Amino acid sequence: MSTVKADRTGGGGGVAREAPRGRGRPQQRSDEETRAIILEAARYEFSHTGYAATGMESVARRAGVSTKTLYRLYPNKAVVFEAMVAGRIEMFVSIVKLRACDGGDIETALTEALTVCADLMLDGEVIALQRVIAGDSDKFPDIAETFFHKAITPTQTALANWLRVQQKRGTIVLDDADTAAGMLLGMLAMQPLRATMFGHQPAPTKEERAERAATCAKLFLRGCRSQ
Repeated sequence: MSTVKADRTGGGGGVAREAPRGRGRPQQRSDEETRAIILEAARYEFSHTGYAATGMESVARRAGVSTKTLYRLYPNKAVVFEAMVAGRIEMFVSIVKLRACDGGDIETALTEALTVCADLMLDGEVIALQRVIAGDSDKFPDIAETFFHKAITPTQTALANWLRVQQKRGTIVLDDADTAAGMLLGMLAMQPLRATMFGHQPAPTKEERAERAATCAKLFLRGCRSQ
């Protein structure tokens, strides 16, 4: 039986040699991707374990990264917490800005904006995080300040700016958009947030959040819709 040999010169008449497979380490994640994974792990750890009991090692373990990598990207736990809160708010603000520019009727538009707020404020993991902040704020007052300045204030500001856009369009009439935004957020979130934090009811589902947003939008617009 004859054997066909590969043509080592690459010329015709032989069997082409198969290209060698690449060797070496698999492509590493970018720092941006690694940060996202770390912040997701931190959100779980903080909300389930508490701020005081969460360590950098446990965050690194859940994220599947080395502590060396974690400390390179985030020098301490407080910075991880601040980045985690800020990242979620940035996503929310960008969505609200986009929807503020959408057309359509004002009630549908406001319902959509408030649904985004409700998804941010009344998500079960976020409520658990707020429970942690309330429990640990006496020992770690900085985390309460961080949450207020990085979460509450930007949320209200984004909604107030949304309302100002509608004012300029002439669809609503308001004396003070900032005050109105604060009232809207209170009407939207205060009762279910309190009930969930004190264990009287589970966190509202996505459908319940959307329904509450629609109700709040309808009630609010009864008083400020342009005639």
